[in-house]
Amino acid sequence: MKSFQNNITGSEVKKSKKENAPDIISKSMFNQPVLKSRYLNLLIMSNLRNQVQLIGNVGNAPEIKNFESGKKVSTFSLATNEYYHKEGEKIQQTDWHNVVAWGKQAELIEKYVDKGKEVAIRGKLTSRSYETETGEKRYVTEILVNEILFLGNKENSYQ
Repeated sequence: MKSFQNNITGSEVKKSKKENAPDIISKSMFNQPVLKSRYLNLLIMSNLRNQVQLIGNVGNAPEIKNFESGKKVSTFSLATNEYYHKEGEKIQQTDWHNVVAWGKQAELIEKYVDKGKEVAIRGKLTSRSYETETGEKRYVTEILVNEILFLGNKENSYQ
């Protein structure tokens, strides 16, 4: 089988690794539409693994911690609301999520986010456990922020 990489022109060689990812796949594989579709779906789905996107309101003033190393972490709760109708009555269901942000995101949160602010976050789920002072083991699931977007109308936006 002839390698797909052997047919790259000089200008295509300078692409980033992500753009060159299919280069190692043989051309004969791409001659079969079903396999091509499955391969492309796998590439796309691998980018979606353990990804969370939420839009909600900050439930408490973010807690900021500064470490001696210079790192900064921000933690806060995020409320997401879902509405449904039951017997003609509109019901609101609120879910609470623990959110953790490090570095630049933590600095942005410290500067711009207060209780009640509507934000959109993208991150991944993480789980950890810890032991309380009484020796009880607790488990926590948190969202580790990769991106944050500040939402709301102009009256609520920051300058």
